[in-house]
Parts: sequence; C-alpha cells; structure tokens
Amino acid sequence: MITMDDIIREGHPTLRAVAKEIPLPPSEEEIKLGAEMIQFLKNSQDPEKSKEMHLRGGVGLAAPQLDISKRIIAVHVPSIDPEKSEDELSVVMYNPKILSHSVQEAALGEGEGCLSVDREVPGYVVRPARITLTYFDEQGEKHKIRLKNYQAIVVQHEIDHLNGVMFYDHINEKNPLSIKDGVLIIE
Repeated sequence: MITMDDIIREGHPTLRAVAKEIPLPPSEEEIKLGAEMIQFLKNSQDPEKSKEMHLRGGVGLAAPQLDISKRIIAVHVPSIDPEKSEDELSVVMYNPKILSHSVQEAALGEGEGCLSVDREVPGYVVRPARITLTYFDEQGEKHKIRLKNYQAIVVQHEIDHLNGVMFYDHINEKNPLSIKDGVLIIE
C-alpha cells in the first residue's frame, strides 16, 4: 500500500527526468502499481483513512513521484454531484499522450498543489482548458478521450510529471497572480 513515505519530494532527480514509455500490454507489476496508485488516491480522499494513514489529499499521481521513471499516471476525480457518476474520472493511464488542446486557457482559482511539494506555491498555473489524449489501459487497449476544465488540468499536471515538469514551472515568476484576458478561472 502506497503511503506519503513512498512519494519523493521536489529536488529529487527523478522528478526532473523524462519517464520511459512502457512496453504494452503492461506487465503484472505495472498493473499492480496502477491499482495501488488509484487506491492511494481513493484513500487520500477518504476523511477517515487519510487521517488514520496520515495522507495528504490528492486527485492524481504519476509513477515518477514514486521514484519509478515510467509513463504511468492515476487520476481519481470524484463526481461533484453524487447523483451523476458519469462525470467521475477514475483511471490508470499507461503511456498517455496529448494529441491536441484548445486555444482557450484555464487555471484553478486557488492554484495547484502537488503531493511531491510540501510548500504552498502561490500563482496561477495556466494550461489549455480542453485536451484530447490517448492512453492504454491495463489490457493494453488504446483509448482516446476528451477532457475539459478541472479534469483536463489534473491530467495535464500528471503528464507534466512524466516529462520532468513541475506545476510551478508554469507560474509567471515576475507576477504569479497576473492573468491575461480570456483565461477561464475554475473555482
């Protein structure tokens, strides 16, 4: 079971390396890793389990954050409306790749955080508001999906980890809270 002790922190060289694609279909070890990553995210969002296990809440996790330089991410974004589970995104993606993105940009109103960063980093992280991507599942089957707004931002954050990019690399150093016209702020 993954805990906060398994997550490497900023400054570790693996977080700045470009992760390697995995051969498909994923190995049993990689499938087990993906399942453990999703379970960690679910545990981190459960008030009782997160307190008991001393977990920080997370919606995404990339294998490089576990010091495993492979192109594997897990995302668990629960539905905002419990009556509508169709807007939940709970998936392990092997070799995810963004094919296209919107011109429209977006940023989270309260900024982004990261399980590998133990400090608050103020500033807007501006990313495309919509993306189209492909990924492979645990059977090695290819999927193509479109995501927008919060889900798109979460997936882009995790794919950045596969490319050695940290969220604060996107923040305007001189004026972190400046935002250009037309950027969608997601609260």
